[in-house]
Amino acid sequence: SVLSHVTFKMATIFLFVLLAVVTVNAKDVNDVYWWHYTNADCAYDDVTGSCASSTVEECEKICLSTPGCGGFNYPHGILKKKDCLSHKATSSVDLYVMEDTPQPPGPAPEASIWPLPANYTMGNTTATIKFPGFSFTANPSTFADLTHSFQRFNKTMFPHKHTLPETADITGVTVTVVDTTAELQLGVDETYQLIIPSSGEITINAQTVFGAYHGMETLSQLILFDFDTETYTISNTPWKITDGPRFAHREVLMDTARHFHPLASIKNLVQSLTYAKINVVHWHLVDSQSFPFDSPTYPLLSQKGAYSPQERYTYNDVADIIEFARERGVRMMVEFDGPGHAQSWCKGHPEICPSATCTTPLNPATNKTFELLSGLYKDVTGGARGKGLFFDNMMHLGGDEVNTACYTKVPSINAWLQAHNFTADDGYKYFVQQAQSIARGFGRDAVGWEEIWNHFGTALDKSTIIHQWLHGSTISQNATSHGYRTLWSTDGVWYLDGLGTTWQTMYTQEPCTGIADDVCKKFMLGGGGEMWGETVDTSDIQQTVWPRLGAIAERLWSPKETTQDVDAAAPRYAAFRCLLNRRGVSAAPSGNKEARTSPPGPGGCYQQ
Repeated sequence: SVLSHVTFKMATIFLFVLLAVVTVNAKDVNDVYWWHYTNADCAYDDVTGSCASSTVEECEKICLSTPGCGGFNYPHGILKKKDCLSHKATSSVDLYVMEDTPQPPGPAPEASIWPLPANYTMGNTTATIKFPGFSFTANPSTFADLTHSFQRFNKTMFPHKHTLPETADITGVTVTVVDTTAELQLGVDETYQLIIPSSGEITINAQTVFGAYHGMETLSQLILFDFDTETYTISNTPWKITDGPRFAHREVLMDTARHFHPLASIKNLVQSLTYAKINVVHWHLVDSQSFPFDSPTYPLLSQKGAYSPQERYTYNDVADIIEFARERGVRMMVEFDGPGHAQSWCKGHPEICPSATCTTPLNPATNKTFELLSGLYKDVTGGARGKGLFFDNMMHLGGDEVNTACYTKVPSINAWLQAHNFTADDGYKYFVQQAQSIARGFGRDAVGWEEIWNHFGTALDKSTIIHQWLHGSTISQNATSHGYRTLWSTDGVWYLDGLGTTWQTMYTQEPCTGIADDVCKKFMLGGGGEMWGETVDTSDIQQTVWPRLGAIAERLWSPKETTQDVDAAAPRYAAFRCLLNRRGVSAAPSGNKEARTSPPGPGGCYQQ
């Protein structure tokens, strides 16, 4: 009937309007930015509702679903109107306000150091620097690693050409290294002391050249160019900085199997790491997708396993990269993941895989598998501790995400399991123990992803280093309590390919949560940011890594007690991103809600 049609039409219009109202009032959590004001509130600008006894994240969701809500105070949880900021005043609580754009960082301090030094004092005098003519003096003068670094730091410290200033307070720097024979290995002394007077000569004292590099990096961050006078200056002199890392192992994972990275791209990444005192590249060299490394002993691995003939690394290519990194105090820890993540190996050597149709994990039932591992490992280790291509004494053997179904499906492997009274998991264990034994025989400490601890626990050799990565994992607490060393790179918070993970989330992670201080110092080696390469190639590697790796770097370098306040760190973090940009690093805007996205619009570096 006509009446029924009209009634249905009116009901449809009403429902459409209702849905539109709901859509306006219930904004998605991903469409807004929360501006945080410490010690502030909007008095009497309240709306009905409360988020008392909730977390900040829960309060955000409650406010988003409450009509008229534009913010809340915390921890009281009182919801605020949308025009709250017009009535903002000092308070004992914190204020969170909903906005459509990222919150600009506070003004960058004149002297901004990242990561924050362990101990420092400063004055209030601005000193000018003699340039051209700033002198670098090495003590001892014949120490080549140190003298060669001066040219590099000279370019970093003084990028602008200009005429000699009429007067200058500071004339040069003398760098003294005590131990000129120290090798770049886990735990090498990286401490330094930097003294900057208001006039005269700067001094840097370090036990090793690697500490000296950090001291010169800190100095370079304190040197500013005054565009009005066209002079270089250092603010807040005199400075006295005594510094060193909290954790010895501070890494970024570089994945060259999902996408190939040319040599120039890798060198650019290594150079950028020094700006944040990151000291390890965890080189995930090969995986299921490709095998780009030219093994002298087993050349078919790359000839058949690389993406193309041009997407490979020769032995000398890798040697060049490792020496480039060593000259900058950056260790190179190689990873050959197994027995899973190794399908690319089958292309050149099908005899080490279960079958042509069931290609993973690597076959533990044939000696050919371990003969190949022995030859490959010897290629990169030289067969002795501290020697070889990858001279680092830590070698990552993977061990993650192993699906053992092929072990029981392939008749020959299943028969081997039964002959040894093994389960499929026992076959996995046998592979891990054999691979680790080969690595230890060549003087290497084997690192493995946390699944090997979950499966085999204390059956692993005590030299094994357990690498925590699974989302929400607390495996480090368990492993360290049994006297095993660990690394911390938990997915969801320190995975750089997780583009929705903010720098604030990364900054607030604590590797030693639930671990006693003495156990932490002895068994927690450190960790780092993992940059898995599914969507990362030369075109976007830098903005995927930076600036968020800086948040991880400060957590691993600086004292725990001085890195608890995200808001206090924000201006320095923004300034660090701008420093990276000035040095040619394509670091993404520091205020991005999602990593490696473009700036939201026109604006200065310190505001985006």
